Amino acid sequence: MTLHRHLLAAASALAFVVPAVAAEPAMTYPQTERGTVVEPAFGEQVADPYRWLEADVRVDPKVAAWVDGQSKFTDAYLKALPERAGFEAKLKGLFDYARFGVPHEEGGRLFHTYNSGLMNQAQLIVRDKASPEGRVLLDPSAWAKDGATALDAWEPSPDGATLAYTVQDGGSDWRMMKFVSAADGKALADELKWVKFSAIAWVGTDGVLYSRFEAPKEGEAFQALNYNQTVWYHKLGTPQSADRPIFATLDKPKWGHVAQVTSDARWMVVTSHEGTDPLAAVFIAPIGKGEWGTKALIPDMTAQWDLIEGIGDTLWFISSKDAPLKKVVKVDLSGAEPVFTTIVEQSDANLEGARIIGDKLFVEYLRDVKSQVKTFTLDGQPLGELALPGVGSLAGLSGKPGHDTGYFGFTSFTTPGTVYSFDAKTAKSAVWQKVPLKFDPDAYAVEQVFYPSKDGTKIPMFVVKRKDAKGPVPTILYGYGGFNISLPPSFSAARMAWLESGGAYAVANLRGGGEYGDAWHDAGRRARKQNVFDDFISAGEWLIAKGVTPKTGLAVEGGSNGGLLVGAVVNQRPDLFAAAHPAVGVMDMLRFDRFTAGRYWTDDYGTPAVEADWRVLRAYSPYHNVRQGTPYPAVLVTTADTDDRVVPGHSFKYAAALQAAGLGPKPQLIRIETRAGHGSGKPVSKQIEETADVFAFLAHWTGLKPKD
Repeated sequence: MTLHRHLLAAASALAFVVPAVAAEPAMTYPQTERGTVVEPAFGEQVADPYRWLEADVRVDPKVAAWVDGQSKFTDAYLKALPERAGFEAKLKGLFDYARFGVPHEEGGRLFHTYNSGLMNQAQLIVRDKASPEGRVLLDPSAWAKDGATALDAWEPSPDGATLAYTVQDGGSDWRMMKFVSAADGKALADELKWVKFSAIAWVGTDGVLYSRFEAPKEGEAFQALNYNQTVWYHKLGTPQSADRPIFATLDKPKWGHVAQVTSDARWMVVTSHEGTDPLAAVFIAPIGKGEWGTKALIPDMTAQWDLIEGIGDTLWFISSKDAPLKKVVKVDLSGAEPVFTTIVEQSDANLEGARIIGDKLFVEYLRDVKSQVKTFTLDGQPLGELALPGVGSLAGLSGKPGHDTGYFGFTSFTTPGTVYSFDAKTAKSAVWQKVPLKFDPDAYAVEQVFYPSKDGTKIPMFVVKRKDAKGPVPTILYGYGGFNISLPPSFSAARMAWLESGGAYAVANLRGGGEYGDAWHDAGRRARKQNVFDDFISAGEWLIAKGVTPKTGLAVEGGSNGGLLVGAVVNQRPDLFAAAHPAVGVMDMLRFDRFTAGRYWTDDYGTPAVEADWRVLRAYSPYHNVRQGTPYPAVLVTTADTDDRVVPGHSFKYAAALQAAGLGPKPQLIRIETRAGHGSGKPVSKQIEETADVFAFLAHWTGLKPKD
């Protein structure tokens, strides 16, 4: 994700005077059958004319035909855009740089990912005494002709002899777990199916704990809800049918469970969640006797509890109990009852993560959306900081108790992900693997502003553009605003293509995210979800008022919950935006909880079956609030036919509603990727093609002219 060429220095080259973009003739879209479904809900008759588009494209010929017609129509439009060829060429150059993942050390071996640039999937590299420069252990780009089969999670055994890893095919959330010898790359016969939302926890060197669901019924794998997730133990060299169920809560079928094992293999720790909310219950069991006598450590989901590590009979956790910005708690298990002690109190910055490396505790904070790492003794005495190379984000922290060396990744808007090694005793760091820059970071201006939302709340936002871009320029405004997820600075080759072309890019840190802890999250969910939309709309108004972008030059973009965000604000303020890109969005808020992972999201959205929640959802649901006959911005909806996180029916129905509503001369199109899911595992070639399409569309309707 780096620029491929040096930037131009002439200031005049990127001065803009953006005229209003001329409207094109109204489009005649492919015909979409309008159904007659109307259902009563809390005194209202709710029409759902495109319910039939919820069917799985893989099994329903009618939906498949609709997808084919829409795809041909959209592809023809996008290929004809004069801006597309320039973006595609630029993106190929920007993606062509070496990328290294943060290494994981076990048994004297270092394991890390590597992509030379345009590989569809990153390789997994192992470095040992026999190959200090590294050798390829896994090459996922060779697993499928279209590059759409990806390496997902991976974890070496404690002796570094065996690697357990999961395979993601076509972007699905379902995983297959496999094993390979680190010494010679020979595949083991073991294969574990129906793994989803799981960690990989080695129990010694002979087996792993993992989480799976029961096999779904025929034809329902990619749409059915999943219940009764169970933690299983698999012993290497045995069939999956011989695996032992270790932990489940059959009386609470909505609970999901992830197992971890402390680095000294003393304890199994199972963290249980009911949805996406960080509130957790925790169960523990001593390891060694094969009995797996699990008992509750934290029986109720009233606070966040994330395991940091365990040494002997002591466990360390990140906790939000009486600490909305979170703290570090030590738990002594040596007595008849566990003893809880807060060792690092809540501070004025949000605690994001922690790890024990050597004999120290490294704690990551997010302070005004920028990373900071402090160090402590294992009893919580402050020692200082692990200095980061600039203003940006920690992108992975690796190391374990007793190790002298740790590793971390660092990124910013103008810094590609770079891996550093550091001495655990002195906290002094150095670049572990240099990433050659093909552009000048000083050519870009990165500004953090705090703008007022509708209710006066100050919202942080980063604005990035070239220093030689003069006057208002076409701008993409990106947001998410949900599920306690933060948007700190990060590097993106795709974003750099827009910036290099002279546009600006703004990232708004909306309420609903995790930038300022639980209170920030709570202020943007359930009945307060409108705050998120107000924050985003206010960001757009600020960008225009401050002269960052012209009135005709603002585009909005977001994915998943961010796709919902874009759909909602376009309905509420269609006059504010020139173009919009809602990606893989949750667009039908009255039925989201009926498919795959949708039931987890009620923590943030509420439950459609509850009247108070339903009324909130009905008021902003993108599918149900398209404003008939109102001039809309140009909209390019994107989704994937095999997305089983947010099923594509959301986007299908929303796009059909847009096209039927008579929204003026600007196009409302849907781009449907094949053999791709919610985003993870997407091959580089597909990323480049999709981004070229999206940016060409947004550029065309905001007036941005890509430079050669």
